[in-house]
Amino acid sequence: MRIDIISVNPELIKSPFEHSIVKRGIDKGLAEVFFHDLRDFAINDYGKIDDYQFGGGAGMVLMIEPIEKIISQLKAERDYDEIIYMTPDAPVLKQKLSNRLSLVDNIIVLCGHYKGVDQRVRDLFVTREISIGDFVLSGGELAAAVLCDSIIRLIPGVLGDETSALTDSFQDELLSPPVYTRPANYKGSEVPEVLLSGNFPKIESWRTDQAIERTRKIRPDLLDE
Repeated sequence: MRIDIISVNPELIKSPFEHSIVKRGIDKGLAEVFFHDLRDFAINDYGKIDDYQFGGGAGMVLMIEPIEKIISQLKAERDYDEIIYMTPDAPVLKQKLSNRLSLVDNIIVLCGHYKGVDQRVRDLFVTREISIGDFVLSGGELAAAVLCDSIIRLIPGVLGDETSALTDSFQDELLSPPVYTRPANYKGSEVPEVLLSGNFPKIESWRTDQAIERTRKIRPDLLDE
């Protein structure tokens, strides 16, 4: 998989890709991530990439010309399955979407900034818009890192145990059950006996019941869905 990230502040987003599971996927050659500075495609020698919004109002807007230049250049080099715009006014990222995106070959991720991008960018170039929650960040860089992490970790071969991702929260529309490790007794707080029984059908039944109960208490909206 190849991911091209377009950003006003590419240095802000690089660190999450240099550590842990995402780095493992990149080092194994299972994912490639490239960062593109939008200012390299500015409309003048002063690095202009934004302007005031028509109709007045506070905040600058990223212009269409620099974005069109970089997207056109990338598309001339290869085909892209998705051109994704990270913005708070979009459908919220769900696990099912991360699952689907982990199966594609090439993705462009455009990070919003300031008051966002000229609407014509969204109308003409973007194929999918994604939010990571009902809140606003200074830019789309951190949101893009979240999206990419959620995708790359699902690529076969990235995780040491590929079945691990299948038991994550939201894979079956439920939260994960509680998990425990050694010691079995910590200052009188004990691990549930069923987990020590070795009876795996009974353990799986317990985990399912716990997942449903946790979901009912914490995220009842998932059960409604």
